[in-house]
Amino acid sequence: MSPSLARVACIIPGKDEQQRIAATVRAAQALPGVGIVIVCDDGSSDATAQHAGAAGAIVVSHARNRGKAAAIESAVNALGVLELRDGRPESGALLLIDADLADSAANCAPLIAPVVEGRADLTIGVLPAQQTADGSSPGGFGLVMGTASRGITELTGWTPRAPLSGQRCLTRRAFELASPLAAGWGVEVGMTVDVLRAGLRVLEVDLDLRHRATGTDLAGQLHRARQLRDVTRALAARGLVGAGLQDLKDAGGVTGIFQRLRRR
Repeated sequence: MSPSLARVACIIPGKDEQQRIAATVRAAQALPGVGIVIVCDDGSSDATAQHAGAAGAIVVSHARNRGKAAAIESAVNALGVLELRDGRPESGALLLIDADLADSAANCAPLIAPVVEGRADLTIGVLPAQQTADGSSPGGFGLVMGTASRGITELTGWTPRAPLSGQRCLTRRAFELASPLAAGWGVEVGMTVDVLRAGLRVLEVDLDLRHRATGTDLAGQLHRARQLRDVTRALAARGLVGAGLQDLKDAGGVTGIFQRLRRR
């Protein structure tokens, strides 16, 4: 095993997560191999940055919201600066996790082992069914998940179980091959396609994680509409046009999602 692979940097993009970010950071710090945790506060209106810093993370802040992909890239760029400036040994593996995992982030260790042991270049976490804060099912229409899964299959021949999962570990080389990242919520789909097309190994791993699930209210449906837009763009940029555009058309775009919401 390469010594650099054994050194893991945890990258956490987050926005308005002051209630959960400190617990997420502390859990990530205790994971095997993790030597540094970097949080990118992506234009939060709350105290996410302060809570992350108090918990021991290095914090990079965006003055305005720039999207998940930009937040990840800013954090990884900061890692490179710190390694160069401070003479830190290079972290050969990057653990990408969401800011809202809280204490359950302690269960991310199975993502790390296959990468640092050289058995995979990218691992993707498969989460159990989630619940919203009131204990109900998050619902949703499956449009984004279906578009992402079919698109990845058509472009690479590999069918994922969790195409949108943000819980990932990958080698620094795999990250570089997937850069620049697909914009916004298309980051996971673009990364998976780019890594597979580079001939690298991708492995999905079952994880017992809990995060704040998106509900079926107006805010939740707007979130899914933005996801669908970004996933479609990521697939189209990689050569897939028909499937993504058809799914967007079938959904009726944002207007169609509003109509479905009103019928609930």
